Amino acid sequence: MKETDNRHGPLPSGRERTHEFSGKWITAGEFLLLPRLNVFHRQLDVEARGRIDNRVRNRHILFRREFELSEVPAHAELFFSADDYAKLYLNGSQVGQGPIPGYVSHTFYQYIDATPFLRKGKNILAVHSYYQGLINRVWVSGDNRHGFLCDLVCDGEVVLASDETFFCRPHTGYSAVGVAGYETQFLERYDASVPEIGFEQDDFDDSSWASARLVPAPEYRMFPSPLPALEVERIPPVKIQQRGDNRISIDFGAMYVGALELTASGKNGDAIEMRFGQELEADGSVRYRLRANCTYVEYFLLSGREHDRLNQFDYKSFRYVELILPEKGGVRVELESIRLAARHMPFHLAAHCRYGDDKARQVWNLCVRSIHYGVQEQIQDCMDREKGYYLGDGCYTMLTWCVLTADYSPMYKFIDDFLRTSFINPGLMTCANCSFMQEIAEYPLMMFLLLPVLAKRPGGAEFVRVRLPEFRKILDFYREQYACPGGLLSNLDKWCVVEWPQNMRDGYDAEISEGKLCTVMHNAINAWYIGAIRCFNRVADSLNEPQYPGEIALAEEFVRTFYLPSAGLFRDSAISEHISMPGNIYAWFFGLCPDAACERNVVDMIRRKRLSQSLFFVTFPLLAGLQRDGEEELLHDLLTDDNAWLRMIREGATATFEGWGKETKWNTSLFHLTLSFAAVFLAEECNIGSLLDFRSVNGSVRSVSRG
Repeated sequence: MKETDNRHGPLPSGRERTHEFSGKWITAGEFLLLPRLNVFHRQLDVEARGRIDNRVRNRHILFRREFELSEVPAHAELFFSADDYAKLYLNGSQVGQGPIPGYVSHTFYQYIDATPFLRKGKNILAVHSYYQGLINRVWVSGDNRHGFLCDLVCDGEVVLASDETFFCRPHTGYSAVGVAGYETQFLERYDASVPEIGFEQDDFDDSSWASARLVPAPEYRMFPSPLPALEVERIPPVKIQQRGDNRISIDFGAMYVGALELTASGKNGDAIEMRFGQELEADGSVRYRLRANCTYVEYFLLSGREHDRLNQFDYKSFRYVELILPEKGGVRVELESIRLAARHMPFHLAAHCRYGDDKARQVWNLCVRSIHYGVQEQIQDCMDREKGYYLGDGCYTMLTWCVLTADYSPMYKFIDDFLRTSFINPGLMTCANCSFMQEIAEYPLMMFLLLPVLAKRPGGAEFVRVRLPEFRKILDFYREQYACPGGLLSNLDKWCVVEWPQNMRDGYDAEISEGKLCTVMHNAINAWYIGAIRCFNRVADSLNEPQYPGEIALAEEFVRTFYLPSAGLFRDSAISEHISMPGNIYAWFFGLCPDAACERNVVDMIRRKRLSQSLFFVTFPLLAGLQRDGEEELLHDLLTDDNAWLRMIREGATATFEGWGKETKWNTSLFHLTLSFAAVFLAEECNIGSLLDFRSVNGSVRSVSRG
């Protein structure tokens, strides 16, 4: 699958610095010999997946360039990009990192205000770039492409541009301990004795380094980042405890996303073992084998010099650290140097909790903190096992970010990022800006929920209008590929997740295993399909744009196929009589109930089952439907249910879990952003239920019964 992209960029957010580069893409010589790999394919295309031979991995490549300034500029701008990632230093100070992940056809570049870091005379730009080489949800990697690009503009003039005059050398101080999560990251063994240590300092000797090489025929199409640079907070420990003769336990007080910083001294080759965790074992030691199936053990090798500084490149999600020193002694950790370098998007809370009771406040604070410290360059689901930029989870989390900050510009980028995945599949992919190929059927349809929200925002209506044709193409894909006589969908080669994990589906009776063709005509995917059409038509009508045909007929066919008059509820599939939460919440939320009695029956089901049979995907429309229907008492009751968000808090959460409790899943992440969406329903500034009211859109399905 060739990567192409002729799409426009997102609407300006006011943050972009548009720039035409004078610099050239540079790389290390070893990458010139590698064939560029095409990592893109449909998920079930096993043959295409087998052709990806990504053997080069975990390469840390350094660049350095000295330059002279006759005077300190009044204003200096540093523009840069990298593949996969880079950290930049000016005169010894780290000034930025990035870029935001993107496809070759839509590569983002970052902007840095370099003015405070420059000086008259000799200056040094040093770059630590990284090519990971794994096929995962984090980056578009594993494609044998590596490079760095930059321009330094002082008072309007380019004074430094990346080219072959840059010096280049691999950083030998990073070796892999293993791989964490789902091929997510290499765990690091950092060696402070290698000759590259201090490469960012101006007195470093790079005379033995080779020249950088130009990337031949670079394919990158450059676009300015619409988002601000990440912030890095250095969090001091709240508790440091000596455990025996050679163990130091560190508690940073709450969950963060970032890296450990410290300095230590010892003999050359002395190793400090570092165990990271999100919780403690019963004996007080760090649980470094995370529930999320990550084993967080890394090493810091000392040089024999004084004050070796740990410099971790990648990041993890953790609260606790246990340092295990050599038993023979002689290693000294400078306790006052210990910090957690927490990275996150700049966050400014602009919303208020509409409830005054203590329980609601606890849930609100948990969700706000999760968004504050969890959101990175992209909306990720869990911050450990996958670091995945998921479309379905991301719709809910992105909406939460926007409600809490009143900043909707990241939503523009989010939508465009996933629309760009159409070059792989017109029906879009599950994860964007990465080399992991997965397709979940509901996710592209969930993105339609954002259209009515954005259309009400200043400037949002025009954004939506321009993109409506692309949303129409998504609906066309589902209709052309999967519609049966009558219009409902079946025979999907995309995985229908319905709800996750499986044990929260309330026994949903349809064979929906991942990696298999789903031949049965079932309820949830068709409710989402009709709901997406309803979202499209509501927005199209408000913008005087053409509607998508067939909505009323599809709604009627849905009722004829799935509604059981004897029960007054919907069944799971065309071949089952089973009644479940997913089979009714989606239909009720999208206004598909044939009468008021059916609507009451669904609400009664919610009163009985509460949140015991829903989690990531059913719970949001469940709460939105209650808000829409004016069920305020029940809504508040569920948001403050002792077995939901309050259970997380009772189990020690400082960030939202991947479930109502630690034992909800077999691989629970304890820093997972999706369930932060409770804040949407707690916020005084938002009534998502009224924005997403589909009961009277283009007619009603009431009085239609299953024939």
